[in-house]
This record gives sequence, structure tokens and C-alpha cells, in this order.
Amino acid sequence: MAAELRNPTGDDAPMLAAFGRQAFDTAFGHLYQPEDMAAFFAEARSEEVYRAAIADPLTHLRLAFVDGELAAYALMVLGKGLPERPPPQPARPAFLSQLYCGIGATGKGIGAALLEEAIARAREWGADALQLSVFSENFGAQRFYQRYGFRHVADIDYWVGNHRDDEFLYELPLAGG
Repeated sequence: MAAELRNPTGDDAPMLAAFGRQAFDTAFGHLYQPEDMAAFFAEARSEEVYRAAIADPLTHLRLAFVDGELAAYALMVLGKGLPERPPPQPARPAFLSQLYCGIGATGKGIGAALLEEAIARAREWGADALQLSVFSENFGAQRFYQRYGFRHVADIDYWVGNHRDDEFLYELPLAGG
């Protein structure tokens, strides 16, 4: 399944918000009360959040389309790390905030293409580490990231509304920045 990768425009914010909410709900919605999901979506998956990300020069957002339909996306923030990481902190981290594949896109190489591009972009920027958080019970995602050399470096909290999840902070060292 070949995907066309491209950068978003401001006009893509509504599509990204809808896709991000749907992908999160499909994967994790069964874990949360409706009011927690609504609060999380308003805070983290709104059109305004994506519009701001698209406009931010330190945010790298890539979209993957298959047959003209959004199939996946990745959102990485350069210069952001998670303070929960035990010392030594990376001097110049990048944070892969979101990597979502839609229904039917998982296992087709689309997520891999987006991750490989994010790693390359982080290296080009001079990051010394790429970090991400992964749900403690999302074993498939953990195996996926481990295949790329990411390792569990800390246990962290992830909040969806008033619901706290156990998450793992994964990190990929990027030698030489």
C-alpha cells in the first residue's frame, strides 16, 4: 500500500482534528468515560490545536494519503522533551507527540514511513534524542518502536480528562545530534 506523504496546510486542520479524534477513540475510547474523552479532545485534538501545530515552525507534521484519503499522520515537536526522563536529559530533544494510523492502514508500512521520516527530520534538526510516550498496555506499538531502537527510559502519567494512564517514555538516542 503506497502512501503519498505531504505537509499539511491550514485547511487540513478540520480533517486532522476529526482523524485524530477517531483514531484515538478507536484505539483507546473503551478506557475512558465520555466526559474525559470530551475534555481530552477539546484540549488536545481540536481544530485550533492542529492549526497552531501547522503554523509552528518547530512542529513537523506529515500526512499520509492512500487513494486520496488520509490514512495516517505524524506530529513531532522539535526542542521538546519530557521532564519525567531521568538524568541525563537530552540537550536537544525532539518529541514524537502523535503517530496515528487509521483503520486498515496499520501493518502496511505507512507508520514505518512516517516514523523513518520523523527520525530523519530530528537528525537533520540536530536532535540528540527522539522521545515518545506509549500506553503501557499497547504492546504492538511498543514492539514497533523497539524495532527502531527506542528503549523504555521512564514510567510517566498520561492524562485523558481526569483519567490517568500508565505510560512509558521511550527514547531513541540520535548519535551526534
